[in-house]
Amino acid sequence: MRNPHNERVAQAAEGSERKCILSGRHAARDDLIRLALGPDGQVAPDVRARAPGRGAWIGVGREAFDAALAKGRLKGALTRAFKTAELSVAPDLGEKIEAALRRTLLDRLGLEARSGTLLTGHEKIEVAARRGEVHLLLHASDAGEDGRRKLDQALRVGGGEGQGLVFPGERTILSLALGRQNVVHIALIDRAAAARVRHALDRWRAFIEPNDGVAATARTPDASAVN
Repeated sequence: MRNPHNERVAQAAEGSERKCILSGRHAARDDLIRLALGPDGQVAPDVRARAPGRGAWIGVGREAFDAALAKGRLKGALTRAFKTAELSVAPDLGEKIEAALRRTLLDRLGLEARSGTLLTGHEKIEVAARRGEVHLLLHASDAGEDGRRKLDQALRVGGGEGQGLVFPGERTILSLALGRQNVVHIALIDRAAAARVRHALDRWRAFIEPNDGVAATARTPDASAVN
């Protein structure tokens, strides 16, 4: 007997996945990067997946993406995904995607700072970490080793696992994003806020760091590479 509830759940789960047009692998749409086709035929990053119309999804890192672009594989895959040859792919599309992912993370940090879920300042973070209030700790790439070590230790004292994550950028970027001076370390003191920031950070790092892109589960190819 058909169960309408189970069918709706299955449909919702299916709708949450998309297929990378370059690797053919499937992953949650929130872990992939959407490309949108503009009215002028220009392909542009749509990392927040808000642009209207058809979309194409990628789940590979910058190195693989740039190689596919240079060899023409990307344009061929986009032509099939968008079902049109009337499109243009800029040679710096990979750079634009990287910039968009970085901006998404920095915007998220700014939102969390304004909502009061984010701490800066070594002493404030250390106190909160020792109390077990820190759910995510970030260090600027140019943070001193001693400062990182002390905060990581405070995190463990408070019951946190592992250590802080290195933000792929220097303190000047964090300072500008938050409108504060000399931001070297950042702590998220709300669990949901930490998850939001971690997700944005993981998407950026998956694209820029030498790897095979975001994790994806191989499945039978279907039409979920678009929309």
